[in-house]
Amino acid sequence: MSVLSLNAARVRKLRHLTHQIDQLAPKMRALSDGQLQAYTRQFRARLKQGETLDQLMVEAYAVVREADRRVLGMFPFEVQVMGGIALHQGNIIEMKTGEGKTLTATMPLYLNGLSGQGAMLVTPNDYLANRDGTEMGQVYQWLGLTCAVGFAAPGEKEYTTKQKKQAYAADITYTTNSALGFDYLFDNLATDVKHKFMRDFNYAIVDEADAVLLDSAVMPLIVSGAPRVNSTLLGVADEFIYTLREGKEYEYDEEDRAVWLTDQGNRAISHYFKRPQLFDGEQTELLRGVNLALKAHRLYERDKDYVVTPDNKVELLDRTNGRVMEGMKIQSGQHQAIEMKEQAELSPDTRALASITYQNLFRKFNKLSGMTGTGKVAEKEFIDTYYDRVIQIPTNRPVIRKDLPDRVYTTLPEKLMASLTEVLRLHQTGRPVLLVTANVEVSEIYSELLLQQKIPHSVLNAKNAAKEAAIIAEAGQKGAVTVATTMAGRGTDIKLGPGVKELGGLAVIGTEKMASKRIDQQLQGRAGRQGDPGTSQFFVSLEDEVVLKHGARWLQKYFKHNRQRVDPAHPKEITTRRFTRAIAQAQATSDSQDRQQRRQSLEMDESAQLQRQEVQRARNQLLYGDQIELDLRQIIQSDFERFFDQTPQLTLDRLVRYILDNVTYQYFTRPTELDLTNRRAVVAYLMRLADQEQAKKAAQFATEQEKNDFYRLAILKAVDECWVEEVDSLEQLRQVVASRQAAQRNPLYEYHKEALRSYNEMKVDLKHRISRNILISTINIGKNGRKDIYFV
Repeated sequence: MSVLSLNAARVRKLRHLTHQIDQLAPKMRALSDGQLQAYTRQFRARLKQGETLDQLMVEAYAVVREADRRVLGMFPFEVQVMGGIALHQGNIIEMKTGEGKTLTATMPLYLNGLSGQGAMLVTPNDYLANRDGTEMGQVYQWLGLTCAVGFAAPGEKEYTTKQKKQAYAADITYTTNSALGFDYLFDNLATDVKHKFMRDFNYAIVDEADAVLLDSAVMPLIVSGAPRVNSTLLGVADEFIYTLREGKEYEYDEEDRAVWLTDQGNRAISHYFKRPQLFDGEQTELLRGVNLALKAHRLYERDKDYVVTPDNKVELLDRTNGRVMEGMKIQSGQHQAIEMKEQAELSPDTRALASITYQNLFRKFNKLSGMTGTGKVAEKEFIDTYYDRVIQIPTNRPVIRKDLPDRVYTTLPEKLMASLTEVLRLHQTGRPVLLVTANVEVSEIYSELLLQQKIPHSVLNAKNAAKEAAIIAEAGQKGAVTVATTMAGRGTDIKLGPGVKELGGLAVIGTEKMASKRIDQQLQGRAGRQGDPGTSQFFVSLEDEVVLKHGARWLQKYFKHNRQRVDPAHPKEITTRRFTRAIAQAQATSDSQDRQQRRQSLEMDESAQLQRQEVQRARNQLLYGDQIELDLRQIIQSDFERFFDQTPQLTLDRLVRYILDNVTYQYFTRPTELDLTNRRAVVAYLMRLADQEQAKKAAQFATEQEKNDFYRLAILKAVDECWVEEVDSLEQLRQVVASRQAAQRNPLYEYHKEALRSYNEMKVDLKHRISRNILISTINIGKNGRKDIYFV
């Protein structure tokens, strides 16, 4: 069966269920408010009696559909009901822009919220989550369910643990992917049950699913802390970079986005810093600083990879949508090297405390579904990664937008002039124009060009994202010109103003082919919503990033041969179909490379995921268990045995030092008669000291519960200390193994091998830390009888 016929078969099944729901509409409309609201109690009672959500779905959808009409004044169309059914069944639905995905989600969220186990709607930005949670929340609350937004509204104080607990305990929670991810990581760092605020993940709908589940999945979420001391060499290394020349002291590979020093470059470092023996093991920090500075200058571009805010801070950008990635920093000192390059405020270089990829985060849900305007082209990846198929939902009205052929030019100046001429032509007709660029830098270039032509316009990029809603609200008005990055209007509709339909609707102009075909389709979808007229067209040059990085070699040869022959003032369009096919292939290659990168990120996280599960299982047993299920005496003894085995030629001084550092501070004797070559005798002696130390501590506890809580805290602290070290090591390892590919070694194999070795070392270290926390800790009893425990 073909893909099209398979989707049609799925849609037919959805139509059949939608017809059953539609037949209940007159009955629901005839009910009073009280009668309609009473259904929620009835549904919950039926669930307790053994009915399933699937069995309730037809009636529940009819109820919430009528509630939407009464509370919001919006009655879901049949196609929205179909989308809602597919969402409940755990699918990714593809619904075109303007088809009402926000309203569609009210039905599956209400149904799954009835279970009491929680239902979430996850969006890419906090504006949408706050807006939709507040507006749609009226429906759920009217029907008797609780609804909350998972984070504080802009301008308000951050949520306390109690507020977060209430938000995640609600029947329905609206939040963002980043807020959810960081909350999950922080929750798993809690050292006491009362500090935990999340429950197990049950059901989630991910809005803009391709952006969240695919595009944002390359970079893992990382909670950082415990700052390292910033290298004092960052500043001088940054200055040194200006003396280097490409092709001489360093090589740069744009296609693989890699840069490295040559032998001549290493000699330049030796001469500049007066370090003749550069690789004697003493200059590691210097080499690290120079390499970080070199990458900052060549691999990271301002207004493409990051922006510098008005308060002089470096904020990372998401290349797929142009948005600022709140709270995200590049690890291993790279972020600080970029800050030094820009002479921005230098932030502390922190270590990773906890991390997870979006893939593994969302795979924790019992049921996951999503909504997007462009999911079908990525269905295989959705199935492989999230086990979700994609169902294309028909539009309520036929799409009449015209997607015009791409216009191809040799050079960037030609393309700029041609696209600007088209904007001027469209503006003269009164049609609103949305001019979309790939990054902040190009959006500002177009803004300058429009200002020179005295054309009033709005600019929407990461630097003024706070005005997004207001800018998008005006983008469909007669004569409006909006210059935007690919963040334009995702999740918000561009509605046409009076008289615009008659002029031909919104005109979307893409200034280059984006890294993925999905992003192109999203941009095209900004026009032609709900059967409105509109057009889309892309202007491409052979200097565009996707063509330079992924285009065929003959394209580059053609460009080099012809770039001097063109006149930017009179741009000449390339109409040969061979070029459009080659550019489409370049985009397909870019898409494929991104998929491979996401796959590698997921596969690398498998080791961390297995380790994370083991650590979380151990933590939860400690937090929620009544008794400590570990043989602590055996752990302490094995640590002593390890000390003896790893200390060749044990001396009395070494033994005393070990006792003072790891067993007890109250030690004033020297066991001169102890045979230091006898393993059993030394371990037995240490165990007697350990038993005495534990007996002293036990005498300070009033109850067995206090004693149990002390051991719980000592073990939990050891687990967390070891896990923080392990997470940071794994994050550093990600950076290191990438370089091993140059030595013809498989980076994935190298990563998993080193991760296993690191994990085994962590388990050994864990026993040592547990032993030390139990023995060398201090218990102080205050005047009010409160006991404070201090660990070294």
